[in-house]
Parts: sequence; C-alpha cells; structure tokens
Amino acid sequence: MAKVYIPAQLRAFTEGAEWVEASGDTVGAVIGNLGPSVRNRLLRDGRLAPGLAIAVDGEITPLGLRETVAPETEIHFLTAISGGFL
Repeated sequence: MAKVYIPAQLRAFTEGAEWVEASGDTVGAVIGNLGPSVRNRLLRDGRLAPGLAIAVDGEITPLGLRETVAPETEIHFLTAISGGFL
C-alpha cells in the first residue's frame, strides 16, 4: 500500500497520525480509499483542492491524480505558499 503523509491541518481526522497507508494504482485511487473526512478535504468535485500540489516519491507530479503509484510509493500533499516582494 502507498504511504500517504497527512497535512497537519487534517491530522485530527486520522487520530493524529502523520501518515496512513492506502491502496490504489493512481494517486486519485489512493485518495479515494482514504477516509471520507480526509478525502473530502483533499478533493473538490473530483479534482485536487485549490492550493494543493502532490509530490510522489519526493517529486512534484504534473500528472496530479493520474500519477501511477506502486505499493512502496510515498505521497505528500503540499500547500501553496503565496508571497511577493516588499
């Protein structure tokens, strides 16, 4: 099963767990197998929630939910950080 790292804001829905395991052959399928509280906050209308990016095995993926995963894959969700010059 893929190892899914849970963002700090969502750990209340995983009993404080920093990561969980879930099955699936794509990132989208893995998210689909997470509990509904986590899944519903990561997805909006079948798409990744705005302001989130997906890293698979340490690399940001341009394929997003379509990225294939293997049983030993690690998935991280990264929040966008905005900013600019003063």
